[in-house]
Amino acid sequence: MTGRYLVDTNVIIAALKEEEDAVRQLNALGEVFVSSIVIGELYFGAVKSEHPTANVQRIDQLCERIALLCCDQDTARAYGEIKAALRALGRPIPENDIWIAATAIQHGLTLITRDAHFESVAGLSLTRS
Repeated sequence: MTGRYLVDTNVIIAALKEEEDAVRQLNALGEVFVSSIVIGELYFGAVKSEHPTANVQRIDQLCERIALLCCDQDTARAYGEIKAALRALGRPIPENDIWIAATAIQHGLTLITRDAHFESVAGLSLTRS
């Protein structure tokens, strides 16, 4: 798949677990980006895992190989707009996922995820993994 993609936490976790479908999908993508919010979720999972040192090192190594996108004022504006729209629809989604969606929209990226709730975000280009 050619194009520009933002990868969600659950897809990266699947790839780190060497799930064949996730690895194949990521290898087939064009330009790949990861949000700093996703990296934070990965570090959280690593720190609370049975093998925190090894898992933190895996994330450190991942960060050396990926294009990381951080939040700024434009991300925050998109976050506010998305959260307000979801509230008006009565369809809240997890806070971190709003930030991830805002990052994808801000940068014109297609989000690769396994979470169906992202379908409620207007204007988000989405591919389910």
